[in-house]
Amino acid sequence: MSSHLPTIDSEALLARARTTFDIEAAAVLGLKDRLGASFPAAVQKILDVRGRVVVMGMGKSGHVGRKIAATLASTGTPAMFVHPAEASHGDLGMIKSVDLVLAISNSGEVEELTTILPVVKRQGVPLIALTGRADSTLARHADIVLDSGVEKEACPLNLAPTASTTAQMAMGDALAVALLDARGFGTEDFARSHPGGALGRKLLTHVSDVMRSGDDVPRVGPEAGLSEIMREMSSKGLGATAVVGPDGRAIGIFTDGDLRRKVETGDDLRALKASDVMHAGPRTLRADALAAEAADLMEQHRITSVLVVDPAGLLIGALSINDLMRAKVI
Repeated sequence: MSSHLPTIDSEALLARARTTFDIEAAAVLGLKDRLGASFPAAVQKILDVRGRVVVMGMGKSGHVGRKIAATLASTGTPAMFVHPAEASHGDLGMIKSVDLVLAISNSGEVEELTTILPVVKRQGVPLIALTGRADSTLARHADIVLDSGVEKEACPLNLAPTASTTAQMAMGDALAVALLDARGFGTEDFARSHPGGALGRKLLTHVSDVMRSGDDVPRVGPEAGLSEIMREMSSKGLGATAVVGPDGRAIGIFTDGDLRRKVETGDDLRALKASDVMHAGPRTLRADALAAEAADLMEQHRITSVLVVDPAGLLIGALSINDLMRAKVI
């Protein structure tokens, strides 16, 4: 190999990239055309398993297998990856009779994988093969064979796994999506398995998790003067205050925006009471509502804070758009 740096030919590079896309797209579409009865059989076999799907593969197929296992696990199918080489040195103990093995190999002849297949079969563990060769050792041992064969690799030498690993990945995704659909796995299920993600926060965070409560909730009575209102708003830092009746029910709200607008009118503010300046019938939410509902309510009505009440209408909390942003709900 020459020690000189190659001269970059931009058009040639773009042509090679486009050819790669064409070859890999054709590989995936080829799977679609060859998909048959083995696919729903594989889905049913996995649905029937009481344990986990144990995904195995060597080299690039192993990297694909790790991703497939992670995708299955995050979409409702318990799964894990076991390295075939480690399996023959003790990790086979991870595989139980209630599990199912999904073995991935383009050639179907990887020694580290074929060596442990008889042991897996003796345990009575179902075996699904994802391979490019239906006549391979892996395919002969399998209960079900998923064909992931490709006509050629995107590698110009036809050696580096490229189109074949793309096909494997696509078949794994197809399995995961079909299983997700068969299980009735919904957005809330997805959120529970992704609590740290944006969707998880939106679907699992409730108003009670982010609201201000107790003495942190700004509140004044209907007879409060403007100076008392301003002190309450300033000390609590919500940018608004609730107006509550003698029974503790939220009867109104007054915001710093309302204050600015009153100042601009030039009226004598000293004579005004909370009942004179408040917005009656304020927007409220229950504590068990999703925080995402609070965000929707604020956006819909173009407000920056909302009051939280109990079933009897008593004020128990408040939250602002800043509270939702800190909780990364929005």
